[in-house]
Amino acid sequence: MKNIYRSAWLVLIAYLGCLVNAAAGDLVIGNFQGTNYGAWQLTGTAFNPGPAAESLFAKLEIENSLDKGVASSEIEGDAPTGTLTSPAFKIARAYIAFRIGGGDYEHHTCLNLLINGKIVRSATGWRSDRLGPASWEVSRFLGQTAQVQIVDEASGDWGHLNVEHIIQTDQPERLPEETEPLYREALRPQFHFTARQWTMDRLNPRERQEGWLNDLNGLIYYDGEYHLFAQRWAKCWIHAVSRDLIHWTELEPAFWEEQLDSGVQSGTCVVDYHNTSGLSPNPAIPPMIAFWSRFDNRTQCLSYSLDHGRTWKLYEKNPLMVQPERDPKVFWYAPGKHWVMMLYGDSQYHIFTSTNLLNWKDERKPIRDSFECPDFFELPVDGNRDHMKWVLIQGNGKYSIGTFDGIEFKEETPRYACDIGPNFYATQTWGNVDTGDGRRIQAAWMRAPSFPDMPFNQQVSFPCELTLRSTPDGPRIFREPIREIALLHQGQDTWTNRTLKANEVLPLEPAGRLFHLQAEVSIPEGAKLTFNLRGVPLVLTAKTIESGTSPAPAASQIKTVDILLDNASIEAFVNHGEISTTRFVLPTQNGLSMKAEGGSVTIQSLTIYPLNSAWTNGE
Repeated sequence: MKNIYRSAWLVLIAYLGCLVNAAAGDLVIGNFQGTNYGAWQLTGTAFNPGPAAESLFAKLEIENSLDKGVASSEIEGDAPTGTLTSPAFKIARAYIAFRIGGGDYEHHTCLNLLINGKIVRSATGWRSDRLGPASWEVSRFLGQTAQVQIVDEASGDWGHLNVEHIIQTDQPERLPEETEPLYREALRPQFHFTARQWTMDRLNPRERQEGWLNDLNGLIYYDGEYHLFAQRWAKCWIHAVSRDLIHWTELEPAFWEEQLDSGVQSGTCVVDYHNTSGLSPNPAIPPMIAFWSRFDNRTQCLSYSLDHGRTWKLYEKNPLMVQPERDPKVFWYAPGKHWVMMLYGDSQYHIFTSTNLLNWKDERKPIRDSFECPDFFELPVDGNRDHMKWVLIQGNGKYSIGTFDGIEFKEETPRYACDIGPNFYATQTWGNVDTGDGRRIQAAWMRAPSFPDMPFNQQVSFPCELTLRSTPDGPRIFREPIREIALLHQGQDTWTNRTLKANEVLPLEPAGRLFHLQAEVSIPEGAKLTFNLRGVPLVLTAKTIESGTSPAPAASQIKTVDILLDNASIEAFVNHGEISTTRFVLPTQNGLSMKAEGGSVTIQSLTIYPLNSAWTNGE
């Protein structure tokens, strides 16, 4: 028996010794101490002179070198461009470490880790030629074949990159920036879409460009999937997909600007089912086409995908148009059997038509006094599809109702607020909904201050169904949270027939931080009901709602209220969506309560649903 124990002990010691040796043994990917790059593959001219030897460091202002040989695209200045790609290797350590300096242009001066040709990690310099240590945590890719690629696609100021001492290691000189687990960060919204950080390990984390989103673009439903696109500093369109508008999977960015600072701004996606563009070589595979504007606000371009938006190509004949406008909104107008494009410029929406999506005619029927990022669609009045009206929503959230004959929109109403909250901008609705269940579903960029010390920035409002309903004052848009919110409900607490006397507080003590509240209320004139939502007030009177702005009047007595409370937002909807308010807010405490003031308030019913996170698997 002793010999058995002794043998097992020796085996364990040997195993632990192997682990120690494996952890200690760094694997070199590139040290660049020779006169050329050996088996590394070069494109362009940026790396043609070979590695920068120590004798060039003073001229290039390279400091803090460890290997005394640097992969540099700077030897002949900032103008040359190109790439340098390593031979394939298997990932066998927990980290890939390196030293890096030079330009900080994401996607254009960067070091990338490629697996199956896809970028899975990326880092840039930090506008200094002092080489700084950095690393990527890559344990999830152990055993997979990879390459590293040094990219210089920039020719202007700081249009170069310097990299050295690329190794696989279990003990990097500098660990990656410490962050909380993805989608579990302290302030991360749990059922509002936010962008993940695609390049997680920058040396200049204060800029936080990787996790940013702004204007929503090209929302479209296609073949069972909802696609969400949004700008990221007009450098690329970020891209996410969902089958229920609740659980999102963020894909890699759909497409990037054509060259540094050319820009890829707001626009639209369509599915060209009849291949009118001729962009698909196979009529059975309709192209998904994205229209967008460059930074110059004059040139309209397109990108297209033949695989459900997973990969994209830039149209080889870009630009399609040279017009002093931007923010193309494109859709199919069935009665005229043509495409329509609305472009914003000179405070007007200009209307163009096309039969093939590639050649466009200005109909010279502008919609005056307009503002950015148009959204335009038909809705039935009171659900009656024999009584349809066109709705135009502008980038500032104002909408008007009227008629459209394929070339001219005639407004029949003033412009009304689609949402009265302080953080509702660049709103869009999902197109192509006639191939789904027909609902018109809207989301907006919740333009707001930054999330402090978080690896992401900005969020998307919760998807809402839009309906057009008759009121004593004419047809109006109603906004309500989509029914899929129920997928996140986890139990409920209910109160019925409760009267709060003046100054009486009703504590509500559900567990958690994420909630959906639904209430039926009766508030007499002169009284008010205040919801205390984790330290943030939302105030109702008989006919007004107040949440971060001045009180907004309802057309009639307020009888119902829906409230969505996430980690960084409050969205409220009264009278089944007659008024909605979208608000970025960082709650100051936990706990919920209600208080009546100025008179008694009756709560006919109140249901609180604690919510699960939509990021159930961290993806």
